[in-house]
Amino acid sequence: MKKKFLALTLALALALSLAACGGKDAPAQSGTPEPPAASTPEDGETGAPAETEQDVDLAAFYNTLREGNTWPELMSLTEDETVTELLDSYYPGLSGISTKQCGVYIAAISAAVGEIALVEVESAEDVQAVEDIFQARVDYQVGDGTNPGGAWYPETIEGWKTKARIVSHGKYVMLAVGDAAEAAVESFEALFA
Repeated sequence: MKKKFLALTLALALALSLAACGGKDAPAQSGTPEPPAASTPEDGETGAPAETEQDVDLAAFYNTLREGNTWPELMSLTEDETVTELLDSYYPGLSGISTKQCGVYIAAISAAVGEIALVEVESAEDVQAVEDIFQARVDYQVGDGTNPGGAWYPETIEGWKTKARIVSHGKYVMLAVGDAAEAAVESFEALFA
């Protein structure tokens, strides 16, 4: 009986700690650190997102990323109905954008640096809005000189500051955070080559 009580107590403590580690709305940031660079148009291209005729299965791409690289344990904010309400806490405004595909996967432990967000928008006009939402997530996690970041721990704040990448191609946008972020960007770009 004592073992069952201890297991129940530990499970409750874990659930409460996960809820406390990110269930708050991201505050508006000002004077934030230099953002990671988003992809830019090549010479001769316009600043508008290019239309792409190619269909990419973002769920399959996510599975490929997970198999091919080292990521911390990630949990979905878009597949499991019990946690989808957290999507607006972590990515305010994202649920208000019309998407064809949307997958957001966050580290199950707040001390781990790792997050993948993949979106295909209905309209190319929404690409910039998604990039801005992704950048707001990075800014919130990093914090500023007077407020600690949402990532809280110095190592995780540094990870969000230096290992966050936002890229887009046509109507597809990706945020990758972690040691495997550069490899994820290369894989993402290869989808459209």
